[in-house]
Amino acid sequence: MSSGNPFKLVSKREIESLHVTLEAYEHIKTGAKHYHLATDNKENVFLVALKTVPTDSTGVAHILEHTVLCGSERFPVRDPFFMMIRRSLNSFMNAFTSSDWTAYPFASQNRKDFDNLLEVYLDAVFFANLHPLDFAQEGYRIEVKDPKDAANSNLTYKGVVFNEMKGAMSSPVSKLWHTMSSHLYKSTTYHFNSGGEPKNIPDLSYDELQAFYKKHYHPSNAVFMTFGDIPAEEHQKKFEALVLDRFERSEHDIHVGSETRFTAPVTVEDYYPSTDPNDQTSVILGWLLGESTDLQELLAAQFVSNLLLDNSSSPLRKYLETSKLAETPSPLCGLEDSNQEMAFLCGLEGINPEDADVFEKEIIALFERLSEEGVPLEQQEAVLHQLEVSQREIGGDSYPYGLQLILSSLAAATHGVNPADILDIDPVLLELREKIQDPEYIKDLIRHFFIENQHRVCLTMKPSADLVEQEKAEEKARLAEIKAGMSEQDLQNLIDVANELKERQEQEDDISILPKVELSDIHSDIPRHDPEISSDKALFSYVCGTNGISYQQAVFDLPVLTEQELGWLPLYTSMVTEVGYGELSYDQAQLKQSQIVGSLSAYSSLMVDETNPDAVKGYIHFSGKALNTKVSEFVPLLKDVISTVRFDETDRVWELLLQMKHRKHQSVTGSGHSYAMLASSAAWSSLSAINHNLGGLTGIHRLMEQVKDISCLDQIMPILKSIHSKVISSPVRLLALGDGQGLGSLQDQVSKVWTEGEFSQNMTSSQMIVTPAEKKQIWTTSTQVNFVSRAFKTCMHTDPDAAPLTILSSVLRNGFLHRAVREQGGAYGGGANQDNAAGVFRFYSYRDPRSLETLDDFTKSVEWFLSKEHGFEPIEEAILGVVGSIDKPASPAGEARQDFHNRLMGRSYEDRHDFRDRILGVTEDQLKAVAEKYLLNAESSEVIITSDELANSLNLTDWSHYQL
Repeated sequence: MSSGNPFKLVSKREIESLHVTLEAYEHIKTGAKHYHLATDNKENVFLVALKTVPTDSTGVAHILEHTVLCGSERFPVRDPFFMMIRRSLNSFMNAFTSSDWTAYPFASQNRKDFDNLLEVYLDAVFFANLHPLDFAQEGYRIEVKDPKDAANSNLTYKGVVFNEMKGAMSSPVSKLWHTMSSHLYKSTTYHFNSGGEPKNIPDLSYDELQAFYKKHYHPSNAVFMTFGDIPAEEHQKKFEALVLDRFERSEHDIHVGSETRFTAPVTVEDYYPSTDPNDQTSVILGWLLGESTDLQELLAAQFVSNLLLDNSSSPLRKYLETSKLAETPSPLCGLEDSNQEMAFLCGLEGINPEDADVFEKEIIALFERLSEEGVPLEQQEAVLHQLEVSQREIGGDSYPYGLQLILSSLAAATHGVNPADILDIDPVLLELREKIQDPEYIKDLIRHFFIENQHRVCLTMKPSADLVEQEKAEEKARLAEIKAGMSEQDLQNLIDVANELKERQEQEDDISILPKVELSDIHSDIPRHDPEISSDKALFSYVCGTNGISYQQAVFDLPVLTEQELGWLPLYTSMVTEVGYGELSYDQAQLKQSQIVGSLSAYSSLMVDETNPDAVKGYIHFSGKALNTKVSEFVPLLKDVISTVRFDETDRVWELLLQMKHRKHQSVTGSGHSYAMLASSAAWSSLSAINHNLGGLTGIHRLMEQVKDISCLDQIMPILKSIHSKVISSPVRLLALGDGQGLGSLQDQVSKVWTEGEFSQNMTSSQMIVTPAEKKQIWTTSTQVNFVSRAFKTCMHTDPDAAPLTILSSVLRNGFLHRAVREQGGAYGGGANQDNAAGVFRFYSYRDPRSLETLDDFTKSVEWFLSKEHGFEPIEEAILGVVGSIDKPASPAGEARQDFHNRLMGRSYEDRHDFRDRILGVTEDQLKAVAEKYLLNAESSEVIITSDELANSLNLTDWSHYQL
């Protein structure tokens, strides 16, 4: 490295198990940190994080995260972040607000694209414009509901983050977590909701936003993290030229501080707003542990948490799952180690509030027993085995692999710890293997964390319909008080600001100042994976870089099922690997699995039958992974589970059923847009209708209606047994994935364990045809915001219209829906997509304060597109986005697995390549043609997920109404 480099190298460590070298640097002038994970991976990742420590719940850090991405010094356009999404081949772009840091990451495989995004991100973060109107749009603003009669009109709050947090805080789990944090952390930033409490967000002023930015968004408070094959010095030259050369070291010392420790445990009772009769009381116990910057304390806490909760044989999880005090464990169980001071939580959901004291005593008694008796060595070794698998696995199927590594160590980096100490766990595993040989080790840890530790909170949270009305009344009263203090000119000023914002939202910026990639920058090919296929076409084997892990799947035809059996298929797949098998009870099976495999699961996949577009066929996948050293045990284990699974443990099935019921019900407020799109699509597609019936709103509704008490198992248990007997009587194919060292032994084991007679050359899944769903549906639940969708019947991926429809969805989102639904309408998100697997085009909105008005915007978007000439630029932007998603890399195992699934579904490499070529050749005339053919004046289906109150106010008498 040259002597003129403004960074100094602090340390360098090779992490063999991850195939990276972590280089730690410090910027000499400002003190900014740079951690570079050097590797030969061409998907380069960048992230810059700032330590952000709010001192209230106004959401200042969260609103700032949104607002800094609305224009900067070099790029003074109104919306550079979303514009760059359209001008990029990125494999990831986003921004995050955590409890004590804010991060801005992106990833790309294209070097030109990476450099473009780096310029925009660095300028946005360190030289943001922070326009007051952007604060009004992204944070909150007050508007007059009826500007034509301002004197007699009510006021209302609007704003993207305001509505986002109304949606987020509609979740009982979110409310539970933030309430626990406010009591467990009394004197540090974790006491507050960094995302913002809706009732507190309007307390934030624009001046306070600016002051927070000036203090926190400084290189001295920054951590830069990179991953990939671009050398650290090249990154640092750009950091220096684009940002760091303009700064001196900051005088602000931003830190979290330490909590004053309790001298005795605390008991708290509180309420969360809910009108949903299915919401129940939760009791949570929380302990404040040591600092995550103390590596010994951190790793010991992680080990103990995994030991207590890893699977159903783990002592604490077993207690929570089998407790007669409540229906199910709380989703808030485990270690929170991203805060400077860690917390451990465990709890129950669906408990009688009067039993909170009993629950606390039973948990303490459990820990006292463990501190005296210890935990069997085999269970401790199983936890270390799971840690080793997770360490070795190369991810990248959801987030880019490099970003996964960066995020897993980001909290440590922001708190001053070298990420190498977190990422390189091989030495820690060796040390722990030695320590657990001492029976007193785990006993001492249990005493240290839970018995001698007095900083404990027992929180009881009850649902309250009165609180729902109280919060609405308080917001209404506050706005009324604000209006009462306003003059006529004050009201006019509100109207003027709303008009100015609307003008700003509709202005046409000169986006040519933003860098972009061209279609010529897209590589011409897509990766090809050619498996080794056995002579009987039963075993598909792929060699790929799995870093010492072997993967196997057994894929059965989905057999002919009755309507009842099909309805309970999701329950079957979720629990078939969670119950006992052979002579083993479920907890014995869970322990054995944790000793041998990294994971074992089952799921179903459905597709339209190529011989009948109205019919659906499918497969049942049993999937597992294990270290290469465990292959001789792994393959027989998977076969044994499939062959000898037991559905005779009634209590266990009941526990799993209750867990599924609660989690599915709670998922609506977080994933409502996905559920709404699936429900609207169900009117036009057999595939969507079946998925809607299985895992969508209809499936959730069935769970809520039929799972009332344990007597329902009299009907369900025989159904589960019947499904399984049909599945294992169906033809099967096998998938084997491994690296050069492990694949051979995996293939040998598969050939020994699975006999030739169990294979089938032809997959002959049953055809299923279902009744389409209603075209007008309104679903109600306890929510403060809405989710809206409209769907049209279109075509499948093989049709020539599929490519232009796919591009049209992006053009409508980029050119109209983003502005109308998100910026002007105030929804957290909105857009459109073409589902080529189901042959349906869907519009959607997410955490939306509006409903029917959003449906109008969907209509207007089509009219807008057909009413003018757009030129090629918006089409090119859409093509870049779609091709970027097609070319987005997965993990080596994930890409091979996807190739296998494409083969199952009849999607050849040539078909996929042809579709990509058609995407690259889409024209405006094609877009106009498909818009007119499928969307203009065509029959559609609509779905709204909302609250009972809004549903009643809409008075949609011709819609089908359902209560979740």
